[in-house]
Amino acid sequence: MEELTKSEEHIMQILWKLGNAFVKDIIEEMEDPKPPYTTVSSVVRILEAKGFVSHKAYGKTHEYSPLISKEQYRKGSIQRMVKYYFDDKTSNLLSFLMQEKKLSKKELQELQQFIDQQKQRS
Repeated sequence: MEELTKSEEHIMQILWKLGNAFVKDIIEEMEDPKPPYTTVSSVVRILEAKGFVSHKAYGKTHEYSPLISKEQYRKGSIQRMVKYYFDDKTSNLLSFLMQEKKLSKKELQELQQFIDQQKQRS
């Protein structure tokens, strides 16, 4: 799965939230100053060319919907991050997160429960 630019990812976040949307709906969800219609339309067409979005035509108007779920994209993004920034080791990512973000006792207990469940499945 291809990595998205920041503007492409921003539009995908909106499409994942809305489900189906026209360009005007996407623009309404964006913060001010809102980009021009033509800019958003171009990015959506790029997303369609990359296989992330499909459309349904209503005359000259198009309604867009995501072809890739947020979960699918998140999985690919995390896998790329682990591969390129953490020597392809999940343990390096977890170690980094634990050092950078102080976990509460509850979070540590939840993490330990998850680890224990994974051990039982192996």
